[in-house]
Amino acid sequence: MVDRSIRGAEPDALGVRERILETASALFYQRGVRAVGVDLVTESARVAKTSIYRHFGTKDALVAAFLAAEDRDFWSAWGRVAREHPNDPQAELDAQLEWIGHRIERPNYRGCPQINVAAEFPESDHPARKVAADHKREMRLRLHEIALRLGVNQPDELAGQLSILINGAFVSSQLVEPGEAVALLQRAAHALIAASRE
Repeated sequence: MVDRSIRGAEPDALGVRERILETASALFYQRGVRAVGVDLVTESARVAKTSIYRHFGTKDALVAAFLAAEDRDFWSAWGRVAREHPNDPQAELDAQLEWIGHRIERPNYRGCPQINVAAEFPESDHPARKVAADHKREMRLRLHEIALRLGVNQPDELAGQLSILINGAFVSSQLVEPGEAVALLQRAAHALIAASRE
């Protein structure tokens, strides 16, 4: 939903900004950020090049906006699942791994946008890399909170293990047979949880 309350922004201007971001996001995800130039974005979005610089300033800022939008979508889905299981951390974790498993089995899945962009930009101070790093820290924090509620002996270690499990799934989707991702994730998580209780 476009926020019309942004000070000084005209509806048409907001429409252009959203069109640029949606177009760039699709291109960045499908082809990779470095492979997509500003000219391709402007041509595909049917806007003038000056519109990109007026709304985003630089390509780097556009990339960061793409990742920020992906971040919001991811945590929105995570939050919906969490609200369905407020008093059952095991059920919540299983449900989180279920939607993540289905996500990586989509035909158009090209990996985690944050991991993809971080791999393309080794500079630690790149704005998009910062968004990606923040996303991964947030994942570990949320998994740590679940681990605490599970009552395991070493919740921080379990959170780290679950983070590696999930991020490993994001980069290994081509190794997963159709329909098996959810079970693989859930069984691995159950084994890690059992080991954390020994």
